Amino acid sequence: MAMTAQLKLDDKEYSLPVIVGTEGEKALDTRKLRADTGYIAYDQGYGNTGSCESAITYLDGENGILRHRGYPIEQLAQHSNFVETAYLVIYGELPTVEQRKVFSGRLRQHAAIEPQMQAIFQGYPKDAPPMAMLSSIVASLAAHYPQLATNDFEKDLANFDLAAAMAISKIRTIGAMLYRYQNGLPYVPPKDIPFCDNLLHMMFSELYQDYVVAPEVTRALNTLLLLHADHEQNCSTSTVRMVGSSAANLFTSLSAGICALSGPLHGGANTAVMHMLQSIHDEHDDGTRFIAAAKSGSKSSRLMGFGHAVYKNFDPRAKIIGQACDDVLTKLGINDPLLAIAKNLEQAALKDDYFLSRKLYPNVDFYSGIIMRALGIPVNMFTIIFAIGRAPGWIANWREVAANPKGRIYRPRQVYAGPVKRDYRPIAQRG
Repeated sequence: MAMTAQLKLDDKEYSLPVIVGTEGEKALDTRKLRADTGYIAYDQGYGNTGSCESAITYLDGENGILRHRGYPIEQLAQHSNFVETAYLVIYGELPTVEQRKVFSGRLRQHAAIEPQMQAIFQGYPKDAPPMAMLSSIVASLAAHYPQLATNDFEKDLANFDLAAAMAISKIRTIGAMLYRYQNGLPYVPPKDIPFCDNLLHMMFSELYQDYVVAPEVTRALNTLLLLHADHEQNCSTSTVRMVGSSAANLFTSLSAGICALSGPLHGGANTAVMHMLQSIHDEHDDGTRFIAAAKSGSKSSRLMGFGHAVYKNFDPRAKIIGQACDDVLTKLGINDPLLAIAKNLEQAALKDDYFLSRKLYPNVDFYSGIIMRALGIPVNMFTIIFAIGRAPGWIANWREVAANPKGRIYRPRQVYAGPVKRDYRPIAQRG
């Protein structure tokens, strides 16, 4: 027997169906609430509103659980890699040997950026915000490949495999080109090598001498991208779904997601961590004074990269990336004062009852910033790397929207709080 909830309004009772997810999550189905009662559900920021049913990612913030298509993130980080996890997130199952070969082949075949697209870069100032450049250039993919971006769900889904592979591969290449352009360096074309090695090659190689990639570096970058592949209905992912619900093509929808990720409250968290560490260093502090000030409630000593809006326990990704961070720093023998400060903050937060009692554990943003600094990636490129990692999740969510035969355009309601009806007065009568 189907579960229902009873809502009483003006001495009338209404039944609201209860939806139960495969992991036991429960939701009140309010889709007919306005039609039946004249009321809408008010939830500023959608923090307690389910906008969709999705089979991609399960997140339990209370218990620190993250699974992609049922697979725990811990197992994927240990046994898989970014490309295989991207396939899983997009298509729902781990690939067979042949499927993996075809998918990897598409990524390699479509990594290059055509000369006419390369010319777009010259129209930007060298100091333009990288995420603004990335979003506009990704949007331009719809103009360069109109056969893959028809704004017709049926046609775009027919070409989805190619469009998805092109998006993942080209966002990676565009990101590397942004780095080169802003540093006055010539474009380094991709090679027929694995995904993460190729990103590092395109960023750091010289024209006549390839960048030698240490295995530990590739492993750390792979882990970093894998851990960002998807994270349920966050700001940028829900933006991709909303734009896609209008039948906008994949590339346009991804561009909108990039715009959402560019905000400092979303994709800028790891950048804020590095700014915090630099500030501590500039004050000639090893983190001790900063910790004391943070515990006293000083707003000027806000601890960035600790705690999480969703996880009320330890962020499961932080445990994994924290170990990867230790490994790469040890293997590379890096002696960086900012990284030393970061380790002091980490140890204090993991041992001090002030932070333990408030569950202010280091999160994935804390460690990802440290890893990227160790790999030589500048702070202004941090969110670009985040976008490269998140592309599979955005693509998977766009596909769910496009493939839903009962889907509808996203159209949130509002509670109007402006002036009531008033009559127009000519300008001479307005005082």
